[in-house]
Amino acid sequence: MRRFLYKIQSEGLYNTLFGISEEKKKPRTAPESKISSNLLENVVVMQERLKGSSDFNVRELEIGGVKLDIFTNEGMTNIQTVNDSLIKMVDHFKERNDATAEEIYQFIETKMLFAAEMKDVYTFEDLFKMMMSGFLIVLIDGVDHAISMGAQGFQFRSIAEPTSEANERGSKEGFTEPIKINMSMIRRRIKSDALHFEMLKVGDTGQTDVCLAYLDHVVSPKLLSSIRTRLSKIDFKLILNSGYLIPFLESVKRSLFSDVGYTERPDTVCAKIYEGRVAILVDGTPFALVVPYLFSENFQSIDDYVHKSYYATAIRCLKYISFIITILLPGVYVAMGTFHPELFPPALLFNIVSSQETTPFPMTIEALIIFFIYEIMREAGLRLPRPVGHAISIVGSLVIGDAAVTAGLIGSPMVIVVALTAISSFVVPSLQEPAAFLKFAFIIIGGTMGLYGIALGSLIVMVNASTLTAFGVPYLSPISPFSGYSMRDIFFRAHLKTLQKKEVRIEELNGVHIDSQE
Repeated sequence: MRRFLYKIQSEGLYNTLFGISEEKKKPRTAPESKISSNLLENVVVMQERLKGSSDFNVRELEIGGVKLDIFTNEGMTNIQTVNDSLIKMVDHFKERNDATAEEIYQFIETKMLFAAEMKDVYTFEDLFKMMMSGFLIVLIDGVDHAISMGAQGFQFRSIAEPTSEANERGSKEGFTEPIKINMSMIRRRIKSDALHFEMLKVGDTGQTDVCLAYLDHVVSPKLLSSIRTRLSKIDFKLILNSGYLIPFLESVKRSLFSDVGYTERPDTVCAKIYEGRVAILVDGTPFALVVPYLFSENFQSIDDYVHKSYYATAIRCLKYISFIITILLPGVYVAMGTFHPELFPPALLFNIVSSQETTPFPMTIEALIIFFIYEIMREAGLRLPRPVGHAISIVGSLVIGDAAVTAGLIGSPMVIVVALTAISSFVVPSLQEPAAFLKFAFIIIGGTMGLYGIALGSLIVMVNASTLTAFGVPYLSPISPFSGYSMRDIFFRAHLKTLQKKEVRIEELNGVHIDSQE
C-alpha cells in the first residue's frame, strides 16, 4: 500500500484521493507543516517535498509490531551509528509483537545513548534542517513528532596549519570547515562556563549555521544586541562564506578600511574574546570574523607574545614602516622625479635621468603600467594551481626584471621601487586591499600635484580613519582618542609581566560609545 501511494503521489493522484486541492497544496501554512501521528501521511509529505532527491534515504522497519521509518541523507550520516541503533532496538523487542508506539519512543529517548544530541522535532521545516545537517530522523507510527539524533558522518578537511597566518612558535592548528569542530577548538582553550556559543540561522534557502562566541561577563550587551540586529537584516538566500556577512556588519560603508576582522587561528579568536570582542563562526568556512576590529590589530600577530619584548617591538615597528612604504613609496618617487628632482642625491639623480631618457613614457604612466602588470601577475599566481604557480615568478622576473628594462619600457630605478613595494605589501597581508588602492591613488596624486598632493592625500586618509567607529569603538583607538596605558601594546610591546597587571577590555577604551540601536 505504501509503495502504491509513493507512485500515485508523483503522478498528482494523491491530492485527489485525500481531497487536497492544488490551492491548498501550494501555500504551506504553519498548521499544515506540523508532523502528523500517521506515519504514512508523513512519509508521503516528505516524498512530495523532496521530489525524489537521490540523496534522500528511508529505511522501513517494524519493531515490536510498531512501524517506524528512519530517514538519513546520503553521505551526511555515520552508517555505523545507524546500524548500532537498529541492532539495539531489534534485540530489545525481538521477542515482542505487542509493543506500543509510546514504548518505542521512550526506549529511544531514554536507553539509546549513542547520540550526544537528541531532540524532538514537531515540524517538517525543522525536520529537514536537522536531516540535512547529518542528523538521523526517526518517525514512529502513532507519535505526532520525530526524533532527531546526532549521527553526523560527513567527510571534511582535517585540522591543519593555518595557511594565511603562519607563525614560528605558536599553535599549528587552524579552523576547518565544520562549525562544530571550530567551536570545540575554542572551548578547548577557554574552559569557562562564561564562554557562550549562540547559534543563529542565516539565509532563507541555505539556513547556514552562524555562531556567536563570546564571554558572558566580559562582552557588552549592547554590542551583542547590535550584532544580532545586523545579522537579522541579512536577506541572502544562501551564505557560502563568512565574507558575505562583512558588508552587513561594517559600521562605515564608505571607507577603504574595514572594522570587521577575520582570522583562521583559534588562539587569536580566544585572545579577542577575552578582550570583550565577539567572534562569528560560519559553517562551511575556516575563517572566523572578529568584531569590533581596530586598525592597530592588523600589525599584531601571535608571535609578538613569544619573543622578547625588544624584538617584538622591532618587528611591530617594521610592519608599520612596511605599510607606509607600500602605499607611499611609489607616489613619493613619482612626485620627486616629476616635480622635485632636487631632493634626490646628485649621483642617484643622474642615474634616474639617464634611465628616463631611454623610456618612452612619463614617470607617472611608467609607474601605473608596471604596477598594473604586477597586480596581474599577483592575481595569476594566486589563482593558478600550485604545481604551475612557480611559473609566474619566473615569467615575472623575466618580464619586469630583464625584458622590460632591456626593451626600454621602464627604468632600472622603477624596478627597485616596484620590488620593494611588492615585498612590503606581504608584511601586512590583512591590509592588502586598501594598500593596493592607495598605492595607485598616490601614484596619480604624486604625478599631478607633487609632494604637496601626497601630503594632502595622506591627511585625508588619516582623517577618514580617525572618523571611523567600529560598533561605537573608535577605529584608531587607543591611538586616537589617546589612551596611555593601552599604548603599551601598540607601537611597542611591553613586557608580559606589565601586560598581565591589568586587562584592557574593548569597551573601556577612551571614546567608546556602544549603541545597540540600528
